Amino acid sequence: MNVYILVVDDEPDVETLFRQQFRRDLRSGRFQMEFAPSAPAAIERATDVRDPSLVLILSDINMPGMSGLEMLPKVRAERPDVPVIMITAYGDAETRKKAIERGADGLLTKPIDFALLRQEIDSRLGQAA
Repeated sequence: MNVYILVVDDEPDVETLFRQQFRRDLRSGRFQMEFAPSAPAAIERATDVRDPSLVLILSDINMPGMSGLEMLPKVRAERPDVPVIMITAYGDAETRKKAIERGADGLLTKPIDFALLRQEIDSRLGQAA
């Protein structure tokens, strides 16, 4: 089974950063990462991947057009089985509260602690196995 992680961010350098951080996992085929440049594209992709192979969505909060917080209830309605972790530069209590109220499974602040993210991914992969 191909296991996917969907990363949603409008910044093009995010894809390069994530591919560098997880290059061994990606090369070995442990999981695949797909990248969506906007919330609408992420909702479409999450809807298209209908089997359990989509194990995690990582989404930036601040994006033009539809924000990650606006996307959250829509993607949760389509894919309640897929955990969503929000990523923000502003890890204040109010942002965290809004994210959790709208269905987020967690909140990571920038700069991203990739060791912590790796633990989260390992946990999701274990649950998907």
